[in-house]
Amino acid sequence: MVSRIIPVETFDLVVFGGTGDLARRKILPALFKRYCSGQMPEGSQVIGAARSALSETEYRVSVAEALREFAGEAAHDAAAVSGFCDHLHYVAVDARGEVGWADLAALLNEGSVRAFYFSVGPGVYSDLAKGLKRHGLTEADTRIVVEKPFGHDLETAQKLNQELAQYFDESQIYRIDHYLGKETVQNLMAVRFGNMLFEPLWNAQYIDHIQITVAESVGVAGRGEYYERSGAMRDMVQNHLMQLLCLIAMEPPSQFEPDAVRDEKLKVIRALDTVAPHHIVRGQYTAADGVDSYREDVDNPRSKTESFVALKCQVNNWRWAGTPFYLRTGKRLSERDSEITVMFKDTPHSIFGDEAGRHRNELNIQLQPNEGITLKVTIKEPGPGGMRLVDVPLDMSFAEALGPKGQSAADAYERLIMDVIRGNQTLFMRDDEVEAAWAWTDPIIRGWEARGDVPKPYDAFSFGPDDAALMMRRDGRNWRGLGK
Repeated sequence: MVSRIIPVETFDLVVFGGTGDLARRKILPALFKRYCSGQMPEGSQVIGAARSALSETEYRVSVAEALREFAGEAAHDAAAVSGFCDHLHYVAVDARGEVGWADLAALLNEGSVRAFYFSVGPGVYSDLAKGLKRHGLTEADTRIVVEKPFGHDLETAQKLNQELAQYFDESQIYRIDHYLGKETVQNLMAVRFGNMLFEPLWNAQYIDHIQITVAESVGVAGRGEYYERSGAMRDMVQNHLMQLLCLIAMEPPSQFEPDAVRDEKLKVIRALDTVAPHHIVRGQYTAADGVDSYREDVDNPRSKTESFVALKCQVNNWRWAGTPFYLRTGKRLSERDSEITVMFKDTPHSIFGDEAGRHRNELNIQLQPNEGITLKVTIKEPGPGGMRLVDVPLDMSFAEALGPKGQSAADAYERLIMDVIRGNQTLFMRDDEVEAAWAWTDPIIRGWEARGDVPKPYDAFSFGPDDAALMMRRDGRNWRGLGK
């Protein structure tokens, strides 16, 4: 199977924060891989902008080092790295002052798509937007890309939306959530809406419950200051898990078009019920197996910030009434594992008797580390001696099913950055969608703060606090094991 490279227009992409960690680890390697795939037209430019006083040569050397560290095997090709670096420029810019803006303007080409990636803290977004307008660097179709966290709560998200709206139309603002760029997340929509097999069964009549898990084996060391302000709820649930829930639960859009898709996602968020306190579990990892505890990682022995959260959610609409959605995410868990599991109901009547056991169809969508889709079906166990049933997977891992192209599927940032250049907002969050997500999240956080809840301790490299398993068992269900 050969993947098609869809051409894009010649572009100027300015990366504010071009010397920062996100640019080095994700943005620049993604652009390099698109260059290697032939998707960077001649005349396109990537312009790093930051406060540091670097020469263009020094910046190119720095980027080449980052590519060798983070861009994989492609960066072993010295000619490819050199060719990509020929597209690079650098300018020192003071976001809140006048320094560097004229130099940046001089680098931009007339007639190219202009995109500005705000790879900086949210506190600088408004200054950059204002600077771009004040110095005449924008055109009617200029795009800006902003990273999460997009606000700390509803009030700050609204303020940020209002500030950006002073300078840019909503059609020009691309709020990026890299989870939506993952190949399997894209395939989730294809599986749902491209197959007659699933969509008739995609409702409360046939689905018992849905689990969404984003588990990480790493702790928060090195990100302690940020994580203490956010916690797992703000860092993961309000954006990543919310987006996955929306794609699973939304109605079919009239067409695969940005606002049609985002309208349906917004309806899901607005249909979410308030979460009861006994349907919330918060946890915090303790020291184990030679690693520090959360409180040691953030240097706060009294911290009440959660590194783990599990929720039971209900989507209060016709399609999903009575079918719970269980969300969980955490740091320092036993495995790195991001997946969605759709658990179908039992058959209404088993003709094979009690001895055949209980069997359910299960659709598992693996987001990382090994992207793929597995459907568990029930068959007869081979051999004589009666009807014994066994569950077996119909497995489609991308690496196996799609061959080399499956193994080298584009990284999420590759896809999303190219969508920015194309002007396609389908996989980016709209202002009302962000605000609706915060409007649902804020009362949950205020509730546990008002109650003075303390996160339950759990051992590092475990499955999380026992209370999360108990929450499921009260409903007669179990979490799917991590890494299975």
